[in-house]
Amino acid sequence: MTFDLEKLVRPNILRLRPYSSARGEFAGEAEVFLDANENAFASPAGDGLNRYPDPLQKELKARVSELNRLATENIFIGNGSDEAIDLLFRIFCEPGRDNCIICPPTYGMYKVSADINDVAVKEVRLTADFQLDVSAVLNAVDEDTKLIFICSPNNPTGNLMRREDVIEIARAFNGIVVIDEAYIHFADTDSFTKELDRFPNLIVLQTFSKAWGMAGLRLGLAFADAAIIDLMNRVKPPYNVSGIAQRAVLEAIGKTDKMQAWVHETLRERSRLAGALEQFDLVTRIFPTDANFVLIRTSDANAIYRHLIDAGIVVRDRSNVELCEGSLRITVGTPEENSRLLDALASFGAIEPEAGN
Repeated sequence: MTFDLEKLVRPNILRLRPYSSARGEFAGEAEVFLDANENAFASPAGDGLNRYPDPLQKELKARVSELNRLATENIFIGNGSDEAIDLLFRIFCEPGRDNCIICPPTYGMYKVSADINDVAVKEVRLTADFQLDVSAVLNAVDEDTKLIFICSPNNPTGNLMRREDVIEIARAFNGIVVIDEAYIHFADTDSFTKELDRFPNLIVLQTFSKAWGMAGLRLGLAFADAAIIDLMNRVKPPYNVSGIAQRAVLEAIGKTDKMQAWVHETLRERSRLAGALEQFDLVTRIFPTDANFVLIRTSDANAIYRHLIDAGIVVRDRSNVELCEGSLRITVGTPEENSRLLDALASFGAIEPEAGN
């Protein structure tokens, strides 16, 4: 099957003349900037904040390129992965006509973004062991299906999708397959960025929010064929990534060893946490995980959740999510935080209810 990108793109996007930002209209170096109507003096919040940031994040993309061994033309940088997800709906899906496929239980923003963009959502449930039902996914495809979202490692289940299943879908689907790798740094596997040369319909999402510890900056990545990245750059707001975020991530990339040390400690603590949770009668199952969290099935998720809240500990109650009934999702914290969690779980049921309750 021949992949034809232009047939997938909304005609108005193909015709779109993107906004031309002041900082994108010249090449070379300059010292005096009188082009963008900025405050020429300063900002009370700090040096350099009176100037608009680089709209295409060229310096940052060069470093990301080195880190991931991909050309800068294959890299999009956005305001979190959520911006990239939203852009894909706006580029490929005609509101009220086209549809996408998601595989619940999975990351909730795929459906939210689809709903915002008036794009129908086809839900193909994962199997009982949280893997892709490949035949069901491909059978759900029709002539108006433009996007298939696959989260691997998956949120909220934590597991990797079988690589051969993802490749089978990418090979068979004449549309865009989006692989969300927000948790890839915690998994013992290669990124699907290694498959971009083979599959021009793949888009791989990653983030600086998880392993890199910069969730507060809201900076996400998309890796794809250069033609897809060009479309994303056309549609995005001109200055979508702040100068503060760009500088902070540039500094962080120079400290990869620190990020890797945090990942190793997270994995050690994940193992310790899972082993300790196995000892509790209230935990009926611990699901395999390749992420920085564990999903556990419990005897009474709602009561345990409320008990932890009372102890000042917040976890995620996923008991209302299909296939995750009775489950809590627990992020792996610091050793001290994990010990506090285990102590709180040990006290569950040991506290007498107040009279009248």
